[in-house]
Amino acid sequence: MLFDYVIVGAGLAGITIAERIATQLHKNILIIEKRDHIGGNVYDEYDAAGILVQMYGPHTFHTNDKEVFDYICQYTKWHDYQHRVLSYVNGNFVPIPISLETINQLYNMNLSESEIDDYIENQKVRIDEIKTSEDIALAQCGVDIYEKFFKYYTIKQWGVDPSRLDKSVIGRIPFRKNRDTRYFTDCYQGNPQGGFTQMCRNMLSHPEIKVMLNTDYKDVIESIEYKKLVYTGPLDYYFDYKLGKLKWRSIRFIFETHDCESYQPVASTRWPMDYEYTRITEFKKMTGQKSNKTTILKEIPCDDGEFFYTFPTNEWKMLAQQYRELAARERNVIFIGRLAEYKYYDMDDVIRRALDVFEKEIKYM
Repeated sequence: MLFDYVIVGAGLAGITIAERIATQLHKNILIIEKRDHIGGNVYDEYDAAGILVQMYGPHTFHTNDKEVFDYICQYTKWHDYQHRVLSYVNGNFVPIPISLETINQLYNMNLSESEIDDYIENQKVRIDEIKTSEDIALAQCGVDIYEKFFKYYTIKQWGVDPSRLDKSVIGRIPFRKNRDTRYFTDCYQGNPQGGFTQMCRNMLSHPEIKVMLNTDYKDVIESIEYKKLVYTGPLDYYFDYKLGKLKWRSIRFIFETHDCESYQPVASTRWPMDYEYTRITEFKKMTGQKSNKTTILKEIPCDDGEFFYTFPTNEWKMLAQQYRELAARERNVIFIGRLAEYKYYDMDDVIRRALDVFEKEIKYM
């Protein structure tokens, strides 16, 4: 059988491209996925306790892009959810991102919105030339906030001291001068009713889309007839690591089910200083499920395992750029997505990118 398109990878990038091609162009598509499921890292399933859990860490959909939101609304209804995160500091939970509420709770103060600017300004450290993540954090928030919220969390997250990381890793530290404790302030926020996997199934329901799971595309691609390839897998793997392997940061996941209705105050807590894990997620609080049990997920960053985060140093950025230059010379192949572009994307950014690629590189070709 001749396929118009072969798409490598059944994550959001590949699924969105497949849905657009099938729905808009009525072309036949084969998706080849190495894992045993669709959905990529947004894959979720019900565990033994009947709790819907996200197997690769927590995801909440949020966007200010109305076109993206309207697009995805074709395939799911929403559980309204405003994501809030607490950071465990000095034996107490305080809101993150840092806001007026955070400062007041952390230091037992009662600053007003008009007073927070002066307070933060007095904490800052003068840095003549900002070169690293440590420099930018000290220059923006001072020693105490840097150490309590960012220094040790960054060491756990990347395995590298912030003084050795590019300034883009921490980047601009936002300070909310109001009492808004939501993690995201986007216009559209929520989680799909029934989960992300069901949303992805709905997107792939077109009869022109075929899916092959548990398959490395390199094992079968020579035996498949197709007109064009859309590649969403690891960029260096496509080229057989000819320039060397790109570095990724992974996560070890520890799931626990507890005989209680609630484990922690909010769905997501951060642990910047205590313990080896960086984050605990309680899934019921994200999905609105009711149960007398609850399942949590602890995340421990590591170097080996699934690819989750591009490594934010110049060495790996430069190598990725060399691979991108090779990719640009590939005829009849489109490289798209987090793995194929060696770039971190939020969910709405992935969908936006896929919609744009469809419009500019596929629809009228």
